[in-house]
Amino acid sequence: MKRKILIIFLLLTAAIMLNAQIIHHGFVRTYLGALIDQDGEYSVLQNTFDWRLDYGKGDVALYVNPVFDYNALNDNLDITLSQAYMDIYFDNFDLRIGKQQIIWGKADGVFITDVISPRDLSEFILPDFEEIRIGTNAVKFDYYLGNSTFEAVWIPTFQATITPRKGSIWYKNMLDFSMPIVYDYHNYDVGNKLSESEIALKYSYLGSAIDFELMAAYMWDDNPAMHIYQQPDTTILVKPEYHRLPLAGASFSKAVGGAVVRGEGAYYFEKRFAAEDFSVNGVQEKDYAHYLIGYDHNWFGMNVSFQFIQEYILDYEDDIRNDEFSNTMTFLITEDFLRETLRLEFFTYYGINNKDALLRPKISYDFADGFEIQLGANIFVGDEGNFGQYDENDMVYLKVRNDF
Repeated sequence: MKRKILIIFLLLTAAIMLNAQIIHHGFVRTYLGALIDQDGEYSVLQNTFDWRLDYGKGDVALYVNPVFDYNALNDNLDITLSQAYMDIYFDNFDLRIGKQQIIWGKADGVFITDVISPRDLSEFILPDFEEIRIGTNAVKFDYYLGNSTFEAVWIPTFQATITPRKGSIWYKNMLDFSMPIVYDYHNYDVGNKLSESEIALKYSYLGSAIDFELMAAYMWDDNPAMHIYQQPDTTILVKPEYHRLPLAGASFSKAVGGAVVRGEGAYYFEKRFAAEDFSVNGVQEKDYAHYLIGYDHNWFGMNVSFQFIQEYILDYEDDIRNDEFSNTMTFLITEDFLRETLRLEFFTYYGINNKDALLRPKISYDFADGFEIQLGANIFVGDEGNFGQYDENDMVYLKVRNDF
């Protein structure tokens, strides 16, 4: 904590010294959430100060984004450096060096090729995706040629997915055994060395008829595989381990008769899946495809969007805990009123396999320039599945935000 405070102090000192040369912006937000089925017990009591500083001089620009989160439920102040990078501009290419979020793909509310930045899933997928993505230390190179862009990303250090902690309403124990479990973390860490770094490449084209992206990456799976061994003494030995996950993917969007059709897909090589068979140590290694098709249109003044998403495990075996095909649909409708100061929004995920869903109605009102009040709900439907497992976590929430 002292180190973080020192960093923030140095940032403030630099801001004062450089004065008007730095552009200050960001937001202050109060976020209150209450569980519906537990007599209104608070699930979120959070105050956030998201501070963004831009400084540019000639062909060099700096961006720093410290975030202060105060959680009143446990009286904890969390200070993080969301992003901190330097941009260097040349005639036909630029470099971005430092901690940064890297956003790829065309999907809404789903990560398919948008997997270069790791994720913070400590509150499931409820926060804005800008807050779910974790800034990663990287060097990003962009080369521009007409309507085409060639992008290369080198990530020297590994960052795993942040998962819910024990005691959180979002924590689920995936290892349900009647026998005692012993964990062995000897193979858990990914070393901080050049040979363990990640690399990703992307080609994108932006044209009047269509825009598309092609990508490939040699990266780590941000979620560990749980290798399971049954011991002679009737205990279960679990060895969490991260594995390489090569992948290739593509995405596109095209205007068709006043609508936009979108598509995105990724093919993962040798992904590890949890399995019931202890003879393979509870893990099956299979190729895996993840893809969607989306449709966006404006109907009678309302913006409407549909997506169909499918996950497919190739060479499937019956002991794998995931389904061979996992199907999900999303639906989004928004409409603005009162000269675009009032917005009504409804977004939902529907899990076809388990007939579960997450319903997210929301109403936002801009009282003044930059000052917004938002009232919404997160309603989980079903008994199992990605959304149904959180059926007891239905909540209403209030967010008050001021952008500056």
